[in-house]
Amino acid sequence: MRTKRDPTAFLRQEYEALAAQALDWKIHVLTGPSAPRSVVDGKDVVVLCSNNYLNLTNHPKLKRAAAQAARSHGAGSGSVRPIAGTMDLHEELERRIARFKRREAALFYVSGFAVNAGLIPQLVEDGDAIVTDELNHGSIIDGVRLTKAQRYIYKHNDTADLERCLREADASARRILVISDGVFSMDGDIAPVDQIARLSEEYGAMVYIDDSHGEGVLGEGGRGVANHFHVEEKIHVEMGTFSKALGVVGGYAAGSDDLRQFALNKSRTWLLSGSHPPATVASCIAAIDVLETEPKWVERLWRNTRYFKKELVSMGFDIGKSETPITPVMLGESAIAKRFSERLFEESVFALPIVFPMVARDKARIRNIINAGLSRKDLDFALAAYEKVGKELNVIV
Repeated sequence: MRTKRDPTAFLRQEYEALAAQALDWKIHVLTGPSAPRSVVDGKDVVVLCSNNYLNLTNHPKLKRAAAQAARSHGAGSGSVRPIAGTMDLHEELERRIARFKRREAALFYVSGFAVNAGLIPQLVEDGDAIVTDELNHGSIIDGVRLTKAQRYIYKHNDTADLERCLREADASARRILVISDGVFSMDGDIAPVDQIARLSEEYGAMVYIDDSHGEGVLGEGGRGVANHFHVEEKIHVEMGTFSKALGVVGGYAAGSDDLRQFALNKSRTWLLSGSHPPATVASCIAAIDVLETEPKWVERLWRNTRYFKKELVSMGFDIGKSETPITPVMLGESAIAKRFSERLFEESVFALPIVFPMVARDKARIRNIINAGLSRKDLDFALAAYEKVGKELNVIV
């Protein structure tokens, strides 16, 4: 007699296998807003793991814009963008993104992940090539996997290896697409975007930069990594998100008018996703307003970043090769990183561990992301906790 298959047994089995290796995610719940000091799992803590770089989630202009848009435009958009879900606010936001990024046009998506998963597969086909950094974000990896293009993976930020891949791809590919994060989210290092652009131009390759952790952080007024390197005109696709430094949610692709028309006709994650509600869109517009008129937030972010890094290093912590507010504390073993994070939380500091398989087995770390809203008192409180736990766990002396 045939054994009846249990169609869902794998769900529990695979989750339990992850849990047995301590690789499962535990959900932490905030009571109230995302802020430099928040209530997490019922405990008042200093937050060092939010992507809310500039603390714009709490800016009165963004909150006021959201409330006004809900009153004037309703709670939702009612449709997908290409049918009846494009409001005047959506088009205004896209014009503002393009102006801010100094590009011809932009297209607003439901998320940054949706841009990478929906646009990358349309830019290349069978017979084309993708050249991608080995440490690119998971959403880029998923977008690349959805293509039929030949893949060339170059060593992290290694321009010599990038050129090797370009040379190999150039021998047979019809089109070549080079993709890189602008700022890498695990180590906080910056891609050599100027050199990527130069090499890509030599080989006639299209350049796609994910600027999720660069906008609001790098460049003039937080305009991002391409502006930081003064190569905007050489980057064909600038992908970004409003869910990090800009304090709201949603993703975008910015570039030429041709890119916008191509994407809105071919990118399914744009075509088939319900559009963002008016309150969200209005908040995104307000976030750009703040970046353009209040440079103090980016300045505060970097002032806090420099201070926090300097103090960690003076204590003896290894912060890797970070060049940005993403500041890892390298601990090596996953078990140590997890225990370190637990002890920090007990000391009222919320900073999560990054462990295998998100990073190599011997590269576990606590990843800190500095916030412009943190006071010097907050930073000193967190640093005191780091020093106490670091000595207790024999990470520093």
